Amino acid sequence: MTFDFEPLAPASFLERAGRVYADRLAVIDGDARFTYRQLLERAQRLAGGLAALGVGPGDRVAVLAPNTHVLLEAHFGVPFAGAVLVALNIRLAANELSYIIDHSGARVLIYDRELEALAREVAARAGADVKLVCAGSAGGPNEYELLLGGADPLQRPVSDERGMLAINYTSGTTGKPKGVMYHHRGAYLQALAMALHTRLDSDSRYLWTLPMFHCNGWCFPWAVTAAGAVHVCLRRVDATAIWNHLRRGGITHLCGAPTVVTMLAWHEEANQGRLSRPVRIATGGAPPTPTLLARMGELGLDMMHLYGLTETFGPAVICDWRSEWSELPMAEQARLKARQGVANVIAQAVRVIDDTGADVPADGMALGEIALRGNNLMLGYYRDEEATRGACPDGWFRSGDVGVMHPDGYIELKDRTKDVIISGGENIASVEVEQALATHPAVLESAVVAAPDEKWGEVPVAFVTLKENVSAGAAELVAHVSGVLARYKVPKRIVFGALPRTATGKIQKFILRERAKDS
Repeated sequence: MTFDFEPLAPASFLERAGRVYADRLAVIDGDARFTYRQLLERAQRLAGGLAALGVGPGDRVAVLAPNTHVLLEAHFGVPFAGAVLVALNIRLAANELSYIIDHSGARVLIYDRELEALAREVAARAGADVKLVCAGSAGGPNEYELLLGGADPLQRPVSDERGMLAINYTSGTTGKPKGVMYHHRGAYLQALAMALHTRLDSDSRYLWTLPMFHCNGWCFPWAVTAAGAVHVCLRRVDATAIWNHLRRGGITHLCGAPTVVTMLAWHEEANQGRLSRPVRIATGGAPPTPTLLARMGELGLDMMHLYGLTETFGPAVICDWRSEWSELPMAEQARLKARQGVANVIAQAVRVIDDTGADVPADGMALGEIALRGNNLMLGYYRDEEATRGACPDGWFRSGDVGVMHPDGYIELKDRTKDVIISGGENIASVEVEQALATHPAVLESAVVAAPDEKWGEVPVAFVTLKENVSAGAAELVAHVSGVLARYKVPKRIVFGALPRTATGKIQKFILRERAKDS
């Protein structure tokens, strides 16, 4: 008999919260309110409803929804059914989403009523038959609530903590999205790490500004639940609405891309002064400037800088702040907080390595590639063993990011490899945009690079060479790409002309980046 082992599974946090915090508020979503007892029951009925639709262990269930209670419930109900969650990026185009549905083999697509036209187009484009379930009642029955109402509760036990929990699709540095496989053990431990580092407890209120479809919301659906805190759902990121929640909703925590932080810092609502209670904000991406840090401090917003990738369940590295640093001048605080930091509490120590796999000197100057491993690393890429082997050639995951190791063990990113553009927290593969441009009959070749942007951090800029005796304007090319890719991937500017090349014919993107800064 085994009495000293139980598989680690993040959905089990709801089972505990449903007992310990049964009568306490769990979810606020507009006018909807659910206690933890009700949230547990709804997740179990979702599992039963999925089983009634023919979903069995290991089957994939996709969800296309903004940050609502429906997507939150799926983070528990889908694993309760023994199935695998595929949370879809609502900003993607129909052809991109249909590829994900086909590649993952999703059998059911639960979608929000506001996205009905997109969901139906995705299902029509998908190669396999997909069962649609509409959450909402825009002129018709709320199929999602009917599914839950007619189902028997179900909660299948997890027998293998290394079994697949979710697939998160990321474009990474290639044109086709890659399916990053999450396991129960990693999500369980990562959720605990997030709860610890952000200091969540049962009196916390977490505002959902970070998309739940992004790395499963950095595992915060499970982290907030583990703490017995309140999930405050937010359908769309709106600065006025966020400030209203901050001032009147008792919010204690939120996460978001740098663009969200900047939006809050300089919004007119911020002029009302400092918050009555401190709010902890976790952000990743562009390092905070001294001006932004000072501004957030004035408003009572405490910023934590994070670093991670989809492959690492979100933040694998934390800029772990020391209290004595708060006595330093603001410029020095900004320099320290701009560093990505050290491995989170459940991760293995991060490394910076050279081309041979050896550690570079920890002198804050020697460049190398960030390498990670540990419990919060993916199982691999779904149906892509070659890409998995390439990413982890020796048991250490190669991030593709270049950085340095400081003497105190904190890492700092210096550059990104392979020309990934990070706009508003979303990865954009330059080759994907270039391929979309190439489908226009007037385009001979193109190169897409990142240009700095005050609002989004970075935006794509395209340098295009047209075919001889053929004309096309910037607006025409922008409209063309808009019909192929998601809006945030569309170039914000298009510059026409010959592309700079090396002696061997390779396009010199570093020259184009400099041009993009000035164009």
